[in-house]
Amino acid sequence: MTAKARRPCAPMWLMGLTNSVFGMYGGILAISVPQLLSARHVPESRIAAMSAVMVSPGFWTFLFSPVLDVRFSRRTYSVLTAGAASALLVLALLNLNDLVLVEGLLVAGFFCANLFQSALGGWLSSITAAAEQSRLSVWVTIGNIAGGGAMAIATGELVLNLSPSMASLLLGGAIVLPTVVFPWMPAPGPDRRLAGESFRQFFGEVFTLLKQPAVLTSIVLFVAPAATFSLTNFLSGLGGDFHASSRFVGLVGGAGVLAAGIVGCCMFPLIDRRLSLRSLYLTIGVMGSLFTFALIAAPRLPVTFAVAMVVENVFQALAFTTSTAITFDTIGRDNPLAATIYCLLTSAYNIPVTYMLFVDGAGYAQHGLAGSYAADAGVSLAACLLLAVMLIWQRRARGEYQPS
Repeated sequence: MTAKARRPCAPMWLMGLTNSVFGMYGGILAISVPQLLSARHVPESRIAAMSAVMVSPGFWTFLFSPVLDVRFSRRTYSVLTAGAASALLVLALLNLNDLVLVEGLLVAGFFCANLFQSALGGWLSSITAAAEQSRLSVWVTIGNIAGGGAMAIATGELVLNLSPSMASLLLGGAIVLPTVVFPWMPAPGPDRRLAGESFRQFFGEVFTLLKQPAVLTSIVLFVAPAATFSLTNFLSGLGGDFHASSRFVGLVGGAGVLAAGIVGCCMFPLIDRRLSLRSLYLTIGVMGSLFTFALIAAPRLPVTFAVAMVVENVFQALAFTTSTAITFDTIGRDNPLAATIYCLLTSAYNIPVTYMLFVDGAGYAQHGLAGSYAADAGVSLAACLLLAVMLIWQRRARGEYQPS
């Protein structure tokens, strides 16, 4: 047996938690940076506009993702993109008074973080057996959620208690810390095409992917507002409607949401074998929509805010874990375009997470909280039912559906 074969391999949970690189970056971008800018008296409208631009790589990074499947190993791309994201974050935190520079640096940084997640996802799919992908999906999602929550908490403490340069360096170091696991993860060799060839072939490869029923079905599932639970993001700014103090909102939005996310992830292995992954995804969407409808009759009290936020986040984490499992299932093992497909499906999932905020906001403008509940639940439930009809039709076409 060779020395390479004898090298111990990192456990599944630790490999999945390396996705905390992406989670930490997302936590800083979504929570910490707006707070830091607000402390510098930047207008809320400007912060909102900057936040929208800074998270935009979640939609368009897939255009560049083919480079991750060529020339070098995905481990190499994971290391390089994590390092670049970290360096850009440090520079941004050291220049918070220059809003244009901060915006540009963090757009580039989140672009690198998205490339990291895609390279890592493609890498993990190539070294994980099908029987292990359910467990892997749980830990990948926990890494995302826990990383974001931990960094959102740590950033404020570090910035308040340390010099700007020391706080920035520590936060940048935290971003790359999970990559220390990489030497204990197998790294299969890459496709040896040139990156330039990959880009020239990209659109042809996309059309080829779209001809695959599994890929097309996954894209439709994720683009539709079936199980995004964007209401969690919308409710976080409405604590006053429940007569909840800012301290209570902060506690629920921090520790409560983090715990709910982990619980939702851990529920997945208990139920994933009862239904096919795509049917489970829609079932989660239906159950979550019914819960949201039930909130319409709930009193506007702080405890209601806590229950709504915690339970909605449990559903969201469970849905996101299922979507990750669907993504791994769609990619399969030893797929030469693994990172590209991972990025494409992740981008598709991000689309309804954003546009459903406008749906929830429109419902709130018309009928307050009840309107936002009804809009979110009604649209999601309708999408789930339509997608269920699509899945049944597909199975009948393949001769797999047997009605009871």
